[in-house]
Formats: sequence, C-alpha cells, structure tokens
Amino acid sequence: MEQCEHHEHHQHPASMAHDHTEVSSSAHHHDHQAHHAHMVSDFRKRFWISLVLTVPILLLSPMIQSFLGLGESLHFLGDKYVLWFFSSVVFFYGGWPFLNGIAAELKALKPGMMTLIAVAITTAYVYSSAVVFGLRGTGFFWELATLIDIMLLGHWIEMKSVMGASRALEELAKLMPSTAHKIISDGQIQDIVIEKLVSGDRILIRPGEKVPADGIVVDGLSAVNESMLTGESKPISKKSGMKVIGGAINGEGSLTVEVKKTGKESYLNQVIELVRQAQESKSKTQDLANRAAVILTFIAIAGGTITLAAWLILSNQSFDYAIERAVTVMVITCPHALGLAVPLVVAVSTAIAATNGLLIRDRAAFERSRNIDAIIFDKTGTLTQGKFGVTDTISFDSSVSKDDILNFAAAVETNSEHPIAKGVVASATAKKFVSDFKAIPGKGAEGRVEGKKVSVVSPGYLRENKIQIPTAQSEIEKLFSQGKTVIYVLFDENLVGAIALADIIRPESKEAVARLKNQGIKCMMLTGDNKLVAKWVADEICLDEYFAEVLPHQKAEKIKEVQSRGLTVAMTGDGVNDAPALAQSDVGIAVGAGTDVAIETADIVLVRSNPKDVAAIIGLAKATYKKMIQNLWWATGYNAFAIPLAAGVLYKFGIVLSPAIGAVLMSLSTVIVAINAKALKLE
Repeated sequence: MEQCEHHEHHQHPASMAHDHTEVSSSAHHHDHQAHHAHMVSDFRKRFWISLVLTVPILLLSPMIQSFLGLGESLHFLGDKYVLWFFSSVVFFYGGWPFLNGIAAELKALKPGMMTLIAVAITTAYVYSSAVVFGLRGTGFFWELATLIDIMLLGHWIEMKSVMGASRALEELAKLMPSTAHKIISDGQIQDIVIEKLVSGDRILIRPGEKVPADGIVVDGLSAVNESMLTGESKPISKKSGMKVIGGAINGEGSLTVEVKKTGKESYLNQVIELVRQAQESKSKTQDLANRAAVILTFIAIAGGTITLAAWLILSNQSFDYAIERAVTVMVITCPHALGLAVPLVVAVSTAIAATNGLLIRDRAAFERSRNIDAIIFDKTGTLTQGKFGVTDTISFDSSVSKDDILNFAAAVETNSEHPIAKGVVASATAKKFVSDFKAIPGKGAEGRVEGKKVSVVSPGYLRENKIQIPTAQSEIEKLFSQGKTVIYVLFDENLVGAIALADIIRPESKEAVARLKNQGIKCMMLTGDNKLVAKWVADEICLDEYFAEVLPHQKAEKIKEVQSRGLTVAMTGDGVNDAPALAQSDVGIAVGAGTDVAIETADIVLVRSNPKDVAAIIGLAKATYKKMIQNLWWATGYNAFAIPLAAGVLYKFGIVLSPAIGAVLMSLSTVIVAINAKALKLE
C-alpha cells in the first residue's frame, strides 16, 4: 500500500443504524425548443431578404459608386427616392426585431441590447430620410442597411448557438423509441405507441432495440448499453429483477420488462427537466453580466450624445459626420456579446454534465462548488460498495494455494444467504461443487469438495475446539485491527488458511481522493462504522480526516463543525439517509442515485456510484466559471477598447470606424464568445 499523508480521526460513542428514506419529486415540463426554432427561422429569413435588398442600396449610394469608380453611370432622375424606398423596407422589415425589442425593454424599464440597436438604426434612418427630403447633408443608407444585415446575422448566429448548445438534450429526447411491443393477456404481441404504456404493462424488448420505458426485467438475459443516459461506458448485464432505463439500447438477448415509470416520471424525462431547470435557474455570474449590460446601455446612450456634441462643438465637421460617429459609438457599445457570454456557457456545461450522468439541480450551488475547501464523503455505498467482499486470503500450509482455499470455501458457502458467504462466493476464481453439506449452527458450515471434508468456520469454532493458528498470528491480528471479518478454512480437520472480508473499497475511490487533494481540497469521511474499519478505509485511500461511529442525525452536526473552521464544505452521500447532511453542506452531492434522480436535498445528482464523478463535477464547475469570466472579459474589454475608437479619438491618425465596421467587430466578438463557450470540455 502506498504511504498516505497523516489524517485525523474522530469517534462518536454510538454505532450507526442505516435509515433509508426514499425522497422523490415531480417536475414541471417547459418546452422552449419550438420558440427557439421559430426565432432562428425568423432571423434567417429577415437576414437573407435584407441582404438581397442591400445590393441595390449599395449600388445607388454615391459613396459606393465613387469607391467602385462607377461615376455617374448609375445616376438617374429620382434615384435618391428609389434608394430611400429600398432602405425603408430594410429598416422596417429587417429592423423590426430591434424596433419591437426596444418597446419591450422600455416597457419593462430594462433598457439593453435591443434599445441600443434600435436607437442606432433609428437615428441613422431618420437623419438619412431627412437628407433625402431636403435637409443639407450626406445620407448613409448603405451603412444603415449593412448594419441591420450584420445585426440580423449576429442574432441568427446567437440563436443557432443556443440551439446547438441544447442539442445534447434533443439527442436525449430522441433516444426514446416511438412504439413498444406490449404483451397482452393471451401472450400475443401488440405494437402500441409508447404514450399508451402504463405502469404494470409487460413489454418485449428484442435484440438491438431501444428500451421504451423504465421498468424491471421479469424474464430474459441481456447486456444493455446505458452510456447515453448515465455515462457508463460498458454495457450492463441485465437479468430478472434488475432495473432498465427507457432510452437504453438492448444487446443480443431478448428481455421481458414490467413497466414501472412512464412519461414525466421516467428517468429520461427527469434528466431533461433537471437540465432545463438548471439552464433557466438564476446564476450569480449571469447577474453580474446583466448589471454590466445595463451599465453599458447607459454608457452607449451617454457616449453617443457626448460624441455628437463634441464633434459639433469642438470640430468643424458636418452634422452628418457627427451623427455617424454617434451611431458608431452606440453600435460598438451594444452588449450583444455580453448577453451571450454567460447563458451559452450555462447551456453547454449543463448539456455536457447531463450526457455524462452529472445532473445539476441548482446552478448557484454548482458555481459555489469551484470554491470547495473540504469534501466529506459518506463511507458505505459511496467510498465503498456497501457489500462484503474478500480483501485478504492467507495460507497456513505451503502445499495449499490461496486460490484453493478461497475456491473450496466458496463451494461450501454456495447455498448460504449470509452476506459473508455471498462475499466469499462472489470472490471465488473457479467454481467447485459441494456434497454432504451441513451447517454448524452459529459457527459456520462444512461439506465435501473433491473428496476433502472442507469446513468454513468462525474464530469461536477454533477457540471451542482449541485449534491453534500455526503461523502468521501477526497477520491475523493486523486484519482484526483493520476491523475486518476473519473466517478460517479447514481441510479434513486441519487448519489450512484464513479469509478476511470487509465492505469492499471502490477501486475508483483512491484516484478520486488523489484528484481532489491535487486541487487543494481536504478529503474527509463520515461513517457509523467503528474506528478500526474507518481507519482502515482512511489509510487505504489516503483521507485527511475521518469521523467514526456517527449516527445519521449527527452527520449534519459534523458538517457544521467542519464549516465552523471557515471551510466551504461539500457533502457526498447516497442521498437517502444523508439528507440532513446534504442540506446542511454548502454543496450537497448525491452519488449513485441510479434512476432516482429527483433527490430533493442534493444540489448535484451523480447517476453512477463512482467517486471520480465528484472530482469531475468540481473540475467542470471550475472550467465553466473560467469560461464565463473569459467571455465577460472579452465582451466588456472589447467595449472598453472599441468605444474610444468609435468616438474618433484616433481621427488625427486616419483611423475611423464606420457603423458597418463597428457592427462587424461587434458581431465578431459575439462569434468568439460563442466559440469559446463551445470549447468547454469535461476533463
């Protein structure tokens, strides 16, 4: 065993009795996919129509004619009115989402992105129209048209990005088949739509088909692929009495399943609903982004006004030039990228988490998890498997191998329902058969295996029969000091070996603890077991501290005790008897929830019983926050850099940003923010 750092232990003067209480919840379903799809379609249509109309606007604009060297070749009587007509169509049709948006924002007293765009394009349109009908100056309809085109394109890209981020949820929803093979009373098979399935129905799932509903296998044997649902990469063997999840893919065998959950109660629908709730739940980082957007809104309006006044008062430039500067400032300051910075990261992170069996119920708690100082694990079922298994086999006779000791003992224990016997049988490497089996009341069992009389007995049997342990006394004492259960094996009344059993430590536990400690997180354990067992588990996986002999109602007190040290604490348990501790902790993480995803007291629900997922969700929280901050810095930093350029501070050096170029740069920042969010990955 590798050496671990020093850890502390704490003991309560009572042993824990597990109290399993099932907690469930029902979720409300909200479907925004159709609305998003309509908006994507609307922006796409407006963009293409406006772009087509922009072509004659460009060709009829004197500045573009001059730039292209067309001179007077496209000039004709009334051309400025034709230019005004096309521009008016682009303004009212292409600009409608922004004109409609400003009304909604001002009505809600929340000026923002739409307000900025609407003010900018309205200012440009009204001024240019006035020029057409007699005001002295130069109109810039081409800038107006290209500005609207680019804004429509930016919004179309944004909506597509948001839709794309939720694609994982759409893929989850598509996992469900449309029909099921229902077994009716006379044994006949009837194909029905899955909406008509009810709890208690029996269905046939053929090889290669998708499971249509959550249920229990009543007949058949197969391996089922649940990777898209739980993140578990290996197919899971299923036999009678085991659960199957709707949406999983059946392997080579046929299964008869009794339906238990359908519709909104099903695992898949609960996952989709939890992810939607998480995407819509309030985020502190989102609040920061919203406050920044409001500030930028006022900066834009004030900046545009000051820019207009400064150019008119402090320079000899024309009014139309001053208006152009003011419009450019308003466009550049628009918090378009800022509005996308956080929501897109939220959508991407929750979708990534869901497809890996990491379900976020509370976004604020998920964000807090990046600051965790200490994590407290429940032992049984979290760090350990919650069932007996063989940890050590010792041979007292050089002519008898450890494998023989274990395999012969397993043969004798085959017919026993005792947890220790089951643990021995499960750990055997070869199957042997027993005859003349006989139980030794309170002491063990015996029988004949391959001609030998094999006895599997307790330490009390050895004491009663005055049988001495020939060698390895210190090894046996060490096993007892670790709180392990030790049984002895006799061949023909001769003591040949010993088998030690304990609640098996999950193979992933040590790696999970190492990962968390590498992140600077203290790892602790709560258990109702005695201090010998607790010390053995803590030593094996290198925990910093452990609390032994803690009753269920005392777990929350232990969380408070650790919090009183000034540490941000996460509690990780099975979500059943750990409910008070999960609620008391700063972040409650329920592990091994399986198909029972609606655990009220947990902030985060991990589907698999894998402690490494705890490290994964904390790593994802840190990566998500990092992406949010990167996006916020890009959006606001971009504005801080671009606003002075838009106002014309570098005019003397020949650097001037037109409204259209400003819109290009602003849309570019939006695209960069979207790409950065999409780059988020689960380590």
